Amino acid sequence: MSTDRPQNQSRRVLRLGGFIALVVAGVVVAGGIVTRAHDNKKLETWTEAQSLPSVSVVMPVTGGAASGLSLPARFEAYSKAPIYARTSGYLKKWYVDIGAEVRAGQVLADIETPDLDQQLLQAQADLATAKANETLARTTAERWSSLLDSGAVSPQEVDEKKGEHDARRAMSNAAQANVNRLAAMRGFAHIVSPFDGTVTARNTDVGALISEGGNGSPALFEVSDTRKLRLFVNVPQNYVGNIRIGTTADITVPEHPEQTYTATVESTAQAVDAESDAMRVQLFVDNSERKLLPGGYANVNFNLPNTVPTLNIPSSALIFDKSGLQVATVDANGKAHLKPVKLARDMGKTVEISAGLTPEDRVIENPPDGIVEGQAVRVAEDKPVKAEK
Repeated sequence: MSTDRPQNQSRRVLRLGGFIALVVAGVVVAGGIVTRAHDNKKLETWTEAQSLPSVSVVMPVTGGAASGLSLPARFEAYSKAPIYARTSGYLKKWYVDIGAEVRAGQVLADIETPDLDQQLLQAQADLATAKANETLARTTAERWSSLLDSGAVSPQEVDEKKGEHDARRAMSNAAQANVNRLAAMRGFAHIVSPFDGTVTARNTDVGALISEGGNGSPALFEVSDTRKLRLFVNVPQNYVGNIRIGTTADITVPEHPEQTYTATVESTAQAVDAESDAMRVQLFVDNSERKLLPGGYANVNFNLPNTVPTLNIPSSALIFDKSGLQVATVDANGKAHLKPVKLARDMGKTVEISAGLTPEDRVIENPPDGIVEGQAVRVAEDKPVKAEK
């Protein structure tokens, strides 16, 4: 009896230990299953989050009360004349080169005109013949008129002789006009400057064949009055109400970055171009010191009151597609919304929006390609960063 009792106790202990081990194993297996399920859920959530486009957002900045309107422009000579030949021939000699200062009426070049010279000689000979015939016709008409009273000739014959004289006189006048025309053409063999200015182009040389009117060839010379210059600027329609005759603007040029010049509005087109939504404005610049060059680039700065409320956003936020100009924003639920906007001014890195946005909108700085209305996105920053002015 004493031997069986310890054996029974050992069996009970073994059974209890096996049960406990079984329970522990079950707990471990169950914990592993739960942990794996949780990890799978986290991985699925992370994968889904990573599949969404990551975007950066900015907050629009309200424009100030004053607006510095900066626009590109090109200088043009106040007066510019391309000089073409009015007669054909060969360039005999030129007297001025580019950069030369010339006076009105100064000879720039001479053209040799052998063909025209022969035409003028022939026309003068034709004129001499016509005048001789006119003189003979006049003498004949006078003689026949003196015989009319004697009855030796009829009135009809006298009228015929007078008519012939009138015809000869008309032919003589026509010949004289032809001589005058050719003589005037011969005078155009001297190429002269139409006004005081600077020779800004010379497109011919000695011996070159010269055609009357150029026939599509470049002008022989170009003379420009560079003592004052014009600037043409396209002002957006939002600002045309502030641009008046006499309005001044500051001018800067790349070759003199440290200097600022003053330009004055001289005239406006008084009409808005339908394609650019801008009005063409002409400014006058004094260039008596000859520091500014025709054809050069300039930046025109108008200091104008900002009468149109605007919001500044990065230019990279704009979307151009078949629907027009739009901006993508993000709501509190991470959904993208496309908003049509109206551009007031492009300042390079930033743009001014006059309609379509509010200061509270979270604007996507670089919207991904193909973004659509209601698309879910992932905001990269915890807090939106304001756009720079």
